[in-house]
This record gives sequence, structure tokens and C-alpha cells, in this order.
Amino acid sequence: MNKEKYYTTSEKAQTHDTVMPLLQAMYAEFKELSKKKPDAAVSKSKIKIVNRLLEKVRFVLSDEESIEFLDMLDEDDVPQVSDVTLILSQYVAAMTAFHTGHYGWNGVTHLWYIE
Repeated sequence: MNKEKYYTTSEKAQTHDTVMPLLQAMYAEFKELSKKKPDAAVSKSKIKIVNRLLEKVRFVLSDEESIEFLDMLDEDDVPQVSDVTLILSQYVAAMTAFHTGHYGWNGVTHLWYIE
């Protein structure tokens, strides 16, 4: 199967490799918490931590069409755990799509398609 290659920058590829495990871990934590207490309020300190990670993710996705559908958390709105879980799931999906589009087999090895 020959998929079209979409090029990215080495900085975005490196940032993806750094933040994706953190994003997946954060999503898994909120997903578990959402099963127990979906309506629980998320503290401002946790919102800051989530947003700090999402800012890095948004850098990676800045040239992707999906970016217009990805929201940051509003610290003043005090979101519920289920809201955070939904938002994180969208970011995970967008980062997975980014990896699929910009990473692949070149005939010798798997690598990022770098400009």
C-alpha cells in the first residue's frame, strides 16, 4: 500500500515523540477518573497542567486541518472530568493522524518525512 507522503519539520516530529506518551498517559488517567466521577470538577492547577501539554500538542498540529476543532480548557469555566476526557481524546486522535500522515516506511526503515 503506497500512501502519499506529507512532510513535516524535524522540530515538530521531535515534539510529537516527546509529548505523545505524556498525552496518552494524561488521557488514560482522565478516562479512568471519568468512569468513577464524570461530573467532578477539575481543579485550576490540573487545568494549567493539561493546557501546558496541549500548547505543545497544538504546536505540532499547527498546520493540520484538525487544529480548528481542538479547544483549550478554560480555567475560569471549571470543566468537569468528562469534558477534559473528551477534549484529550480529540487531541490523541489528531496526534495519531499526524503520525500516520508524516511517518512511514521509506523502503529501508520507518522514519519521519522531514522537509
